[in-house]
Amino acid sequence: MVTTPDSPAAEPAFAGIDWGGASHQLCVVDAAGQVLEQRRIRHDVAGLAELDEQLARRSGIKVAIERGEGLLVEHLQQRGLQVYCISPKISARARERYRLAATKSDAFDAFVLADTLRHEHAHWRPLPAPSPVTAELAAVTRDRERIIESQRAVESQLRAILEAYHPAPLHLFSTLDRDITLSFITDYPTPAQAGRVGEARMEAFCRRHGYSGRVPAARLVERMRPHLLSASPGTIAGKQFTASLFVDQLQLLNTQIRGCDKRIGQLLDTHPDAGIFRSFPGIGPVTAAALISEMGDDRARYPEPAVLLAETGLAPVTRASGRMHQVRFRYAANSRMRHAIDWWAFTSTREVDWARQAYEDARARGQGKYRALRGLGARWTRVLWRCWIDHVPYDPEKHQAAKQSTAA
Repeated sequence: MVTTPDSPAAEPAFAGIDWGGASHQLCVVDAAGQVLEQRRIRHDVAGLAELDEQLARRSGIKVAIERGEGLLVEHLQQRGLQVYCISPKISARARERYRLAATKSDAFDAFVLADTLRHEHAHWRPLPAPSPVTAELAAVTRDRERIIESQRAVESQLRAILEAYHPAPLHLFSTLDRDITLSFITDYPTPAQAGRVGEARMEAFCRRHGYSGRVPAARLVERMRPHLLSASPGTIAGKQFTASLFVDQLQLLNTQIRGCDKRIGQLLDTHPDAGIFRSFPGIGPVTAAALISEMGDDRARYPEPAVLLAETGLAPVTRASGRMHQVRFRYAANSRMRHAIDWWAFTSTREVDWARQAYEDARARGQGKYRALRGLGARWTRVLWRCWIDHVPYDPEKHQAAKQSTAA
């Protein structure tokens, strides 16, 4: 059946989905705000097929949902639908437009999303659908962060166990989660066994496990000796058993992180924008992967650098009313991009002279460490935006010439 402009199917329609774990609430309204459909959809194959059927009845329908990622969002995008991510704060304020009482239900929330999209869709941008490489890069980098969080939790628990019966390994090497530290705990799990390690045995241990540190074996033994404390026999036996379990967990997590790093490197080799991001000093593979996956492929998403600065949390929030004027930290931001740029700015102070000078000048003016890094990160982000928009790698000579021209 061919739809004509006068047919009901050609009229604009707007859908709101109040998503959930086991089911979702769907509401569809027309251009006048009249409810066309209100039903609950199960989160399974049959339910999503029913959702597709309901949405396919209206051509060019737009969908509002309170999340920017997930299986449901990708399912809608794969069907060619325009999906708008609505902030929960916006939808919470929008409820007051319809009801003064603090009532709440899934059906009402879905209607608020649909009707809010009807009013505001001209001012919002739909979520861009990432390319397969970008989508895989985002999945790997985000799950790598989850693995690192697990690694830190296991490391803290292992540290507490060692402090209770065998603190010597904590003072040998730089960090507890290093492979060489975990190998020492495996080879010498009790204070009595570690106490028999002399210079020759320590040197053999380091050679056997490929230790590449600059600390000689004699110095390592000197570090260990003052901390050869011992608990009761029962505590040592019990803690030795649990310490071996946490060591196995940390070794597994370290292996998984290295696997993620390897996969990230492989994906960057095939991504068309990787050369732009990796041309900047201070951006390593993990930081480049985080920035690429969070910024996406759609250049129209950030039409000017101010939009990108707001997204990353680098642009402060100004509140002015009457004689009151306040500049505050921006909390509503993409935390993954914020942390990646903070680390980039910090690393650049060690590699780029002007970045180090800009950071030191900001500190001399009384700015805190993180405030100075945000200012430096904002300067880098503007340059990154320009290179990203123009599809060109970073040129330090061109950047320096532009800075001198601006200063003049």
